[in-house]
Amino acid sequence: MKGLSSDLVARVFPPAQRFGRIHPATRTFQALRIAVNDELGELDALLERVLPSVVTPGARCAFLSFHSLEDRRVKRAFQAKESHWKAVFRKPVEAGDDEVRDNPRSRSAKLRVAEWMDGKDVTQ
Repeated sequence: MKGLSSDLVARVFPPAQRFGRIHPATRTFQALRIAVNDELGELDALLERVLPSVVTPGARCAFLSFHSLEDRRVKRAFQAKESHWKAVFRKPVEAGDDEVRDNPRSRSAKLRVAEWMDGKDVTQ
């Protein structure tokens, strides 16, 4: 019985996509989890409403994302014209080859760090 649902999902993918490095059901179940938990909505609320109300000038926030939907929202929040954030690093910090070899799950992780500049010059 174990794996039955993932096998069913895999069968709807074309044969060429069934045998890659990542199981074809992985993205399907990830999408379901994101939708059910409203993860992107919660991230937007954190970036737009929660953090600005609790951080003080000079505070730094770090976001570790594991897929492009999360990373894109964090990146855009930090780059928005009306943003009070200044990115600490121009590009996200990503795992190096040694880290990915020792920890394969780190391959998709991206770390973005920004400083809250409320009332300060935000130009980069």
